[in-house]
Amino acid sequence: MHATPPQPSSPSPGPSSGARPAHGPLAGFTVGVTAARRADELGTLLQRRGATVLHAPALRIVPLADDSELLAATRQLIDHAPDVVVATTAIGFRGWIEAADGWGYGDALLGCLRGVELLARGPKVKGAVRAAGLTEEWSPSSESMAEVLDRLLGEGVAGRRIALQLHGEPLPGFVEALEAGGAEVVGVPVYRWLPPEDLAPVDRLLDATAGRGVDALTFTSAPAAASLLARAEERGMAAEFLAALDHDVLAACVGPVTALPLQSRGVVTVQPERFRLGPLVQLLCQELPSRARVLPLAGHRVEIRGHAVLVDEELRAVPPAGMALLRALARRPGWVVARAELLRALPGAGRDEHAVETAMARLRTSLGAPKLIQTVVKRGYRLAVDPTAESKYGQ
Repeated sequence: MHATPPQPSSPSPGPSSGARPAHGPLAGFTVGVTAARRADELGTLLQRRGATVLHAPALRIVPLADDSELLAATRQLIDHAPDVVVATTAIGFRGWIEAADGWGYGDALLGCLRGVELLARGPKVKGAVRAAGLTEEWSPSSESMAEVLDRLLGEGVAGRRIALQLHGEPLPGFVEALEAGGAEVVGVPVYRWLPPEDLAPVDRLLDATAGRGVDALTFTSAPAAASLLARAEERGMAAEFLAALDHDVLAACVGPVTALPLQSRGVVTVQPERFRLGPLVQLLCQELPSRARVLPLAGHRVEIRGHAVLVDEELRAVPPAGMALLRALARRPGWVVARAELLRALPGAGRDEHAVETAMARLRTSLGAPKLIQTVVKRGYRLAVDPTAESKYGQ
């Protein structure tokens, strides 16, 4: 998936008309997608809501049929059946059955699973289990591995052999607690994560994050988060990457396990209550607009987003140089900002203050309302703040 440039919306009525805006809730924002699996689905959900998407898979998944570790674990379980099998993801369980069938062990594996206590974490996994012609003994209502662990420990695990379908993400304390209770735990590695073969998209995403060219990064697996952090370390840019996540770029994770590698580095993350892609996108639809700066300027409501501006609910695409100037002015609304300071804010502008005038002219054209920014002769520029309207927009 490649970046999709923002599409300028057609003129829409002002807020007083009662008409719904023509743009989506994420219009004007750029969101980075680090997922390898289901990236298209997540990207489509974001784009439908107006976001520009930068896709950089931080990992690649080894095909199950080619994974020697899974083959070895499958043979081991068939030869020495466990007492309990814990299925953790639907796609992983289906992939395991399909891979075993491709190796010629499909019937043997199904026969093995019919004779054990089969636990399914959540309704999707339960559906995959039943689609394979099997029946789960129990499934937690919370879809939580903590509840699965509580059940196993409550039953007693001493001397029991428990097969755990691993799903690429760490399960802090899960295996350790079972082993401390006397169980033998056999891991079934249905996914193997490896670094991406092409690191260029990952590097572009890291650079965009450090340069505040994205407004949010989404993470759907802990290995992807860990991989992105590791690549930042390799390039010697971990400090600036973490600084961006600390101040300007929102880190949105599908769930608490996914967030662990980031939180261990001090990154504050947001997560939906339900650990699904849809709720993750809805969370972004709430969080990003709430972080946008809203200013009353020259009788207009102006909302400054990542790469665009809403002027009275009309989406106006603004070039990067213009956004840099606008953000510099918005740091001190109503105050005069000198040309020299604005020049320093321009990306790669050099020393010619004429670049400020050129970028400012383009910015005013992009906004469609030239009076939003006032020229103060021989001093610089300032935003035309309307003090009487400040309370209206909660500023």
